[in-house]
Amino acid sequence: MRTIDLATSSVVDAIETTGFFAPIVFILFHLIRQFLLIPVAVVCVVGGILFGGVFGTIYSIVGLTGSSILFYFLPKLFPSFYQKLVKMKGKYIGMYTTFSIGQIIVLRLIPFMNFSLICLCILEKTKSFRRYVKISFLTHIPSCICFTFLGVSLQSLSPIILGGIVIILFVLVYLLREKQAFIKWEEFFVKEKG
Repeated sequence: MRTIDLATSSVVDAIETTGFFAPIVFILFHLIRQFLLIPVAVVCVVGGILFGGVFGTIYSIVGLTGSSILFYFLPKLFPSFYQKLVKMKGKYIGMYTTFSIGQIIVLRLIPFMNFSLICLCILEKTKSFRRYVKISFLTHIPSCICFTFLGVSLQSLSPIILGGIVIILFVLVYLLREKQAFIKWEEFFVKEKG
């Protein structure tokens, strides 16, 4: 927790010094956050501290949606990084695993879940840029509200309670999965009795 406190105070100090341009700097910070490996939760907590619950949530939604849009163009800009991310998805999630929108929302609520990995799952789920942006925007809203309004209190909770919350979120990811029916080869091609 000490490193989260240090990261949060550093970000707060940096953004506070920008004055009138603080919201713009905060949104731009969301864009570069993924390259600095700073968790989304930390930046959203900072938004709540600096701008209050409502404006902090709005700025975080705008910043994270912008970050998702930036990720959309990642395969063209950095193909090798994109391939590494695809391999990581195959290793940890499964190459052909898809998530429902409900699962993606819950995954975004897990504080240290890899942002780019979730964006990759949305990218594979959608066929158009417009749908990708829409799903990204909608899935950011609950996590931004949660981390902005409750983020400060989450930091003061005990590790046991935080662990319990994370376990509940993982259970929700399982329960909200897309249901798929598997038909055996023999059942699909039933021979007619003649």
